[in-house]
Amino acid sequence: MDIKRINDSVSVSGQISVDDVAAIKATGFVSIVNNRPDGEAPDQPDNASIEAAAKAAGLKYHFIPMGREGVSAQMVEQTRAALDEAGGPVFCYCRTGTRSTTLWALSQAGRQPAEDIVSAAANAGYDMSHLTGHLS
Repeated sequence: MDIKRINDSVSVSGQISVDDVAAIKATGFVSIVNNRPDGEAPDQPDNASIEAAAKAAGLKYHFIPMGREGVSAQMVEQTRAALDEAGGPVFCYCRTGTRSTTLWALSQAGRQPAEDIVSAAANAGYDMSHLTGHLS
């Protein structure tokens, strides 16, 4: 598991396993957001397995899958709500962390300057410059 910190509130990573949930909790995260649809890869743990492990560990859990259809306004709103109600650091994941970073960036539109959002993503290794027009 390669955790990439976007800021004090949000970190992202690629796919996690059920066994990673304890380490996520031990690192201080209070919530997990799964942005990966079930069934993308044959070896991918399903949403229900990760959710059960998260809840057993006392973590909040949100399933906001972003698939081939791309981003929707509902996904952005769900992400914003998940981050707002977390009460501590949030761990978001998908296959590589890019979709999680995209949803985080769009959820911050109007709350932070676009250049700050793009810069925070870039510092974590994700290029969100193509979203600049949507972040103002």
